[in-house]
Amino acid sequence: MLQDITLGQFFPGKSILHRLDPRTKIILLFVLMIVIFTAKGWAAYSVLTILTAGLIFLSQVPLLTVLKSIKPLAWIILFTLLIHFVSHDGEVLAKFYVFKVTTEGIIYGVQISLRLVLLIVLSSLLTFTTSPLKLTDATEKLLSPLKKIGVPSHELAMMMTIAIRFVPTLLEETDKIIKAQKSRGLDFESGGLIKKLRAMVPILVPLFLSSFRRADDLAMAMEARCYRGGEGRTHMKQLRLTNLDFCAAAVVLLICAAIGGLSYAL
Repeated sequence: MLQDITLGQFFPGKSILHRLDPRTKIILLFVLMIVIFTAKGWAAYSVLTILTAGLIFLSQVPLLTVLKSIKPLAWIILFTLLIHFVSHDGEVLAKFYVFKVTTEGIIYGVQISLRLVLLIVLSSLLTFTTSPLKLTDATEKLLSPLKKIGVPSHELAMMMTIAIRFVPTLLEETDKIIKAQKSRGLDFESGGLIKKLRAMVPILVPLFLSSFRRADDLAMAMEARCYRGGEGRTHMKQLRLTNLDFCAAAVVLLICAAIGGLSYAL
């Protein structure tokens, strides 16, 4: 399961999505999220699915890697699907005790589950095609207007990016600790709930110690490089919008407008 979590992973490449300005990708992701939540009807969801499939193709990220991002949350998607199957009134297709599976429940459940899948895939594509450093710079630029009301945009962007960046590192560390404890004879499978919770202590304690040690090493490294926050800080590589960004934004916005038209016209 730990190997299936792809949050924070970056795949270097020269695809169209890799070459887009990170600010463009973040803004378009939020636009697509709004469209996904407001879309209605199978026609709108079909266009969204085709758009997402096209973005996966343009990203040149392996399809299996993209699908791996869904696997850790598959049980949430399945639970959502089952809940909607039996929680909507309509034409009854099957009945189990007090639960009734309806046609409307199946349709609504599939649509909600598809929303979750599209959100996960699109969010994963952002981290797959954008390096942590570019994410930091883009987030700082987008939050910079909030400096006028005292919001530390640089510090917020830095903390968010460091958190995302160290997710794969902590997962790898957790996997190593589990394997080390299993080699010492620790049993994680047998016993009741209390025993399983107690078995997690030999994993959590070294993981927390390792996390604090990594945080201390990172703080010392940043201090040794004279890091003093965002005030007066410059960037070696400046973010610049290109014609590719404007074209991508125009295409995505036109598709979103078409999805909105399909949602309320049908």
